[in-house]
Amino acid sequence: MKKKKSWKREVSEWLVFILIVGFLYFSGLYTPVMGALQGLVLKTGIIQPSIEMKDTADANYNFVLMNEEGKEVDFAEFRGKTVFLNLWATWCPPCVAEMPDINDLYNELGPNGNVSFVMLSFDKSFEKAIDFKKKKKFDFPVYTLATPLPGAYESGAIPTTFILSPAGEIVMRKEGMAKYNTKKFRKFIAEING
Repeated sequence: MKKKKSWKREVSEWLVFILIVGFLYFSGLYTPVMGALQGLVLKTGIIQPSIEMKDTADANYNFVLMNEEGKEVDFAEFRGKTVFLNLWATWCPPCVAEMPDINDLYNELGPNGNVSFVMLSFDKSFEKAIDFKKKKKFDFPVYTLATPLPGAYESGAIPTTFILSPAGEIVMRKEGMAKYNTKKFRKFIAEING
């Protein structure tokens, strides 16, 4: 009799779990809920980017973006600057999780011109990315591709973040979410800027 109860209990627990996951997925709440949970993990500072400049690669500036106003922006305009290039999408929970921290970093480093932030959306509808940014009250600029992305920036995962130096090198590449607004990372950026 005891074994039947535990079996029934296990089946009902799995059923409840499946129903909750199904509800979150089909209601569209999966991304914000998972993003919030992953955001809590990021706040601990456990996941940080590796900032050792061992393997650098040449940056490729031969592509065109479209900004929020619908104007084309030649990526070559960022040549000679430190660039924080982040590949993301609104449907990606880790992307959503790292956005508040990136926005804080942008407000600290971006507006004064030391670092150019290129938050490159991979959403099918760029309007969705723009609406997401407005809803969350993020300050950084968002872009979408107007031409194909060069192979130097291809990644099998999003989010992926690249740091480009003013000398035209990719000095950091991080696949997956990370906490960027840290003293160590800001020091790394300061060293790149010279």
